[in-house]
Amino acid sequence: MSSARRSSALRGAFVALAVAAGLAGGCDADRKADLPPPPTPGQGRSNAVTAPGAAAPASAKAPASATAEAAPAAPRLLCAGQSPRPAPSSGGLTAVAAGGAEKLPANIGFGVGKWVWVNFWAAWCKPCLEEMPRLLGWQQKLRAAGVLVDLAFVSIDDDERQLSRFLEAQPGTGVRASYWLPDGPQRAGWLRPLGVKETTELPIHAIAAPSGQVTCVIQGAVEDGDYPTIAALLGPKKQ
Repeated sequence: MSSARRSSALRGAFVALAVAAGLAGGCDADRKADLPPPPTPGQGRSNAVTAPGAAAPASAKAPASATAEAAPAAPRLLCAGQSPRPAPSSGGLTAVAAGGAEKLPANIGFGVGKWVWVNFWAAWCKPCLEEMPRLLGWQQKLRAAGVLVDLAFVSIDDDERQLSRFLEAQPGTGVRASYWLPDGPQRAGWLRPLGVKETTELPIHAIAAPSGQVTCVIQGAVEDGDYPTIAALLGPKKQ
């Protein structure tokens, strides 16, 4: 082949390649033109859930913080709104004491110029037994503050022998003497004036002022946090 023919053939090949490249580039551009534009930040479907300030769907809402501070519990309103009432008749009680323990008076003395705290309890009542050391400690604390207060335990066990066994098993610093109030008219004569049902849960507390009027009835065990309320009621002197 002559050199002129070879040059012509090469030019034709170059032209063909250029046309093919142009066609290929045009098809690719057409495909890109047919595609939807890429989502901008904050507009895509995945960004709609996590976008700051966007309202999340119900299924995607974050749970409440586990570290949120709980509202402080309101203090118990012991004795609030109670009107004074006459103390129950002191009759019908049996004084029971363990061997070697100090004997109790025949009756509880109301209205003799000092506070009287009556605690109704039973040997089978676990909350009653758990609060006994607390009551003894409070009595000492109140007396040290200048408050004349007697603490009288009144058992409503059905069997006096159960009470006696409990008292005998107590240490020297425990409750080793208590009154016993048998079931029947005697028990009803004590609880009804206090507005307490005979079938109520134990323990029960009745606090009588030096005048003999019952100013506070508490149904249920007292707690350590109740002492300021009791102290304010009985009016201890400031040290």
